[in-house]
Amino acid sequence: MIEKINLNNILFLDIETVPETANFNELDSDMQALYEQKTQYQRKDDFSAEEFYDRAGIWAEFGKIVCISVGFFVIKGDVRNFRVTSFFGDEAKLLKDFNNLLNNHFNGPQHLLCGHNAKEFDIPFLARRMIINGIAIPDKLNLFGKKPWEIAHLDTLELWKFGDYKHFTSLKLMCKVLGIPSPKGDIDGSQVGHVFYVEKDIDRIVTYCEKDTIAVAQIFLRLRREELLIEDEIIHV
Repeated sequence: MIEKINLNNILFLDIETVPETANFNELDSDMQALYEQKTQYQRKDDFSAEEFYDRAGIWAEFGKIVCISVGFFVIKGDVRNFRVTSFFGDEAKLLKDFNNLLNNHFNGPQHLLCGHNAKEFDIPFLARRMIINGIAIPDKLNLFGKKPWEIAHLDTLELWKFGDYKHFTSLKLMCKVLGIPSPKGDIDGSQVGHVFYVEKDIDRIVTYCEKDTIAVAQIFLRLRREELLIEDEIIHV
């Protein structure tokens, strides 16, 4: 069925998140206690809540988005391009800019969003952070009352599961087994918080995020048994 989807109608995406504050002690006492409760199951007695704070970015209640990268195909005749762009910086602004993109250019019934593990992570995280920032959730992210077949989301992890719902395959592993150049550069997801707060190098994070977005598109092409993108087809805007 995915072979029948018009590639021009898909918005590929990836997000990068960090803890909401640079250090655990910058949280107020209520948030410190709530984080301690939230992470007790994962930490057990191995780490204190403060020692575990570098992982706070995986929860929308304790993290924030610092980059959203998106990519989309522009196919005209025999010419195929993949355009990649990013929203980064102040969270409220980048969420509003992403919201405007969805509402103005990807709001039709034919439009789909696609990410890797996006249904479990990126999409819920985006929606929750929009609510926290007082931003109206665009229709493409608002799943309330929708039936499963009405949800306009594709997920390369889900497509790879083939019904095996206990299975998880990382983006890096999928790229390896499918013969796609690895999207990972000099950092990985666990280091994004350090790069953001200590190195203050948002450009490095943007590059990392855009590579992941391109990798998701490449995986989707492989699942359709189509030729991978070459460097000349990828345009950063």
